[in-house]
Amino acid sequence: MQFRPQGADDEMRIELTSMTDIIFLLLIFFMISTTFEGSPKSLDIQLPESKAAEVTRETKQYVIEIGADETLRLDGQPIVLQDLIQRLSQAGTPALQRAVIIRADKRLPYGKVVTVLDLVRQANIREIAVAVR
Repeated sequence: MQFRPQGADDEMRIELTSMTDIIFLLLIFFMISTTFEGSPKSLDIQLPESKAAEVTRETKQYVIEIGADETLRLDGQPIVLQDLIQRLSQAGTPALQRAVIIRADKRLPYGKVVTVLDLVRQANIREIAVAVR
């Protein structure tokens, strides 16, 4: 009984097809399991914790950051409190399609956050979220 055809050379070959499949599967696994940073973080802010979270719909989102030293940033750019209403109002999107996420340090006095909330409401933005971790 002969298992190999006559004239077959005695060289052994490694089949690379399955190894290529494994490499692609590993690549896809690592790409999916990588965590991506979604929001810009220009200030070192310690967020308060919450057990409940709500997902907002697709709108134009502004991120307002308030540091422990009361520094204020709108989408990563420094801003003074007096210019906040004007910058939020001059955006091209309608007021109903705008949302604001406020990232305030937990060491900040509550009154400062309420002041920013009031200014956002004056800019006619009704979707307001406070970031927690």
